[in-house]
Amino acid sequence: MERPDDAGVYRITPDIALIQTLDFFTPIVDDPYDYGQIAAANSLSDVYSMGGRPLVAMNIICFPAYDMDISILEEILRGGSDKMAEAGVLLVGGHSVEDREIKYGLSVTGVVHPEKVLRNTGARAGDALVLTKPLGTGIIATAVKAGLASEPAERRAVEVMKTLNSAGASAMSAFEVHTCTDVTGFGLLGHACEMIEKTDVGLRISASRVPLIEGALEYASMGLIPGGAYRNRDFRSPMVDVDPSLPDDTTVVLFDPQTSGGLLVSVDARVAEKLIERLHDLGMWDASLIGEFTSDHPGRIVVVP
Repeated sequence: MERPDDAGVYRITPDIALIQTLDFFTPIVDDPYDYGQIAAANSLSDVYSMGGRPLVAMNIICFPAYDMDISILEEILRGGSDKMAEAGVLLVGGHSVEDREIKYGLSVTGVVHPEKVLRNTGARAGDALVLTKPLGTGIIATAVKAGLASEPAERRAVEVMKTLNSAGASAMSAFEVHTCTDVTGFGLLGHACEMIEKTDVGLRISASRVPLIEGALEYASMGLIPGGAYRNRDFRSPMVDVDPSLPDDTTVVLFDPQTSGGLLVSVDARVAEKLIERLHDLGMWDASLIGEFTSDHPGRIVVVP
């Protein structure tokens, strides 16, 4: 593999390629059922971002069986099972180990036509950049841990994280998408950097057009920022030029590590609005056109108000 992609792809016939991915993490919310749903949605996301359809999955479980009520594990697995059922994915097994810290996720196998695999590079100058979900889950999770998040903000963040990217994948299938990735731990700007790194195109992102979960900016201004946001900024800031008029809080949100974030899509600007209309029709109400690819500053991102 010459560049890292969201999942592994293996062609088995001229018309069928397998997509293989794996992801799991520690609880990001207190409710075990919600945690199971979020972890499953997050695990399935890489298949959608590659343009594929998930078929089967296996549970990955780490659980302190001797120190915690087994009913908690049951709720985690019920959440994951319900989310897989929503996605039309069949659970075919799994593996569990005794561990002091809870961890849950899935190993997922999907399929895609070999000629329709979406990579996280390949955008063209003149393409529009579309984001399908709002940002802010990392910051709001930090506010929840500090006991400072409002109930509506927490509820909204959980809803965003539980939402499958299947609608985004369905909408994309009707258009000639050039590049796609999902926004997860590297944040919006981190994953956007992957899209243009060592290429002949750059990106111009309008911060005011990026959808945010209500409360994210407020909590960022209070300093409720996960350490991952700072690490993302330190790592990728050499590739990013931020307009000096933008508040630092806004920049931090753009680097905020996401859990089960949306799809980041490059598509010909002439059909971008139609793609967004289709996403809205499918219930992805926050989907927005947030920027454009350009040949003016290859390999760099310019963030403007």
